Amino acid sequence: MNTILEFLGSDHRVCDDLFASAEAAVAQKNWDSARELFGRFQAATTHHFAMEETVLFPAFETRTGMSAGPTQVMRMEHAQMRDLLQGMQQAVTAADQNQFLGLSETLNMLMQQHNLKEENMLYPMSDRVLGVDSDSVIREMEGVADTRPA
Repeated sequence: MNTILEFLGSDHRVCDDLFASAEAAVAQKNWDSARELFGRFQAATTHHFAMEETVLFPAFETRTGMSAGPTQVMRMEHAQMRDLLQGMQQAVTAADQNQFLGLSETLNMLMQQHNLKEENMLYPMSDRVLGVDSDSVIREMEGVADTRPA
């Protein structure tokens, strides 16, 4: 049995690796690679958010009755990260290294803090409160449309 912590925690690592690769390409001003890698990172991250927001958070809220708790905080942070991603997309499109790296530094700090909260609090809580239903929640998250290029 896979846990929510294992499933979504491993997805965090995939996003983190793509982020680091995109940032390195921008630092080297390898713009073709940077655009491709950033596109993959952005798609992976938005897919991750979609799995949480359309499947995990509603299941957690239904089971706990908490809609103004940790999931609300996570949604607000997702919105902040989406704004940063949009700015980074504009910067990579314009080949603006300084703008991209400035935004990526902010995003990196926010993602690290966000992921720690999810991995140390929300995911373990979700595994506990969802119990045996965790498997079906994971299967449902696996079914969320993935818009990443193959």
